[in-house]
Amino acid sequence: MQNSIQGRRKFVKNAALGSLALGILGPEWANAQSAVAGKRVGIIGLDTSHSTAFVKALNAPDASADFLGYKVVAAYPQGSKDIESSTKRVPAYTEEVKKQNVEIVDSIADLLKKVDVVLLETNDGRLHLEQALQVLKAGKRVFIDKPIAASLSDTLAIFEASKKYNIPLFSASSLRHIKGVEKVDKSIVVGADTFSPAVLEKTHPDLFWYGIHGVETLYTVMGTGCKQVVRVNNEGTDIVIGTWADGRVGTFRGTRTGKHDYGGTVYTKNGNIVLGPYGGYEPLLKDIVNYFETGNLPVSPEETIEIFAFMEAADESKRQGGAVVTLESVMKKARK
Repeated sequence: MQNSIQGRRKFVKNAALGSLALGILGPEWANAQSAVAGKRVGIIGLDTSHSTAFVKALNAPDASADFLGYKVVAAYPQGSKDIESSTKRVPAYTEEVKKQNVEIVDSIADLLKKVDVVLLETNDGRLHLEQALQVLKAGKRVFIDKPIAASLSDTLAIFEASKKYNIPLFSASSLRHIKGVEKVDKSIVVGADTFSPAVLEKTHPDLFWYGIHGVETLYTVMGTGCKQVVRVNNEGTDIVIGTWADGRVGTFRGTRTGKHDYGGTVYTKNGNIVLGPYGGYEPLLKDIVNYFETGNLPVSPEETIEIFAFMEAADESKRQGGAVVTLESVMKKARK
């Protein structure tokens, strides 16, 4: 009886201390700490606004039920080491996520000890193969933000590693969920034109860095099956014309002057559908959480590989002065 009374007193005392702690540290602390085993999210790379946006959405006191209780509990801030637009963001973004009780760790190895799933967020696609391999070897599911890699060969290597370690993974732009996409029946699409900013970064192939947003939108409505591309390029604009195996034509316009915007037009057997405006990060985050929970992929490896072959072929077309370049030719080169 005495032991029972003491046990109840200890429980009451601990409960009181816990309530006091919650009051001092605030609801964000309580919510972040509510992540249970299996739903603890880690982030690699605090050099992109995607990281802070995902933390805010997942760790919010009133987080959407669609996020299934997943919380970001730890982050490894190191992203790119030499891309100034990325490196300069790290200090401020680190402080921002710390305020939501995300623990900052010193290495990916330390991160993997504390989390169940991973958001690989650094902007620098050159690092993704090395980073993803560490996560896959640890047996954890990983979403790789755009670009999945800074070369087509690294893209292929990442998916080969995914097979080797039996951990499915995917990569995607949030522009897959641009407004209007939900109205598109891909079975009746006869062509499409999309556009997005295509800012260049010298460390990455031209469209890999930012043009990928509009290219992903194009593939979201057209599907796979592009056979060849031609690229028109000047200082302010890129236009890539893709011809699909069934004769359909899809184009991407990348802009570097004027207002930065996202959108397009989808041509269908029943009429045209206008795409835009941008729909925010949360629809993509729902896809990511569903993948973490089930392992189901919203974007197939084959589609992502073709997207990067499309962009690599566009680069080759530029090198050849606007010549027609097949996706198969760049795939053969990447496989070597």
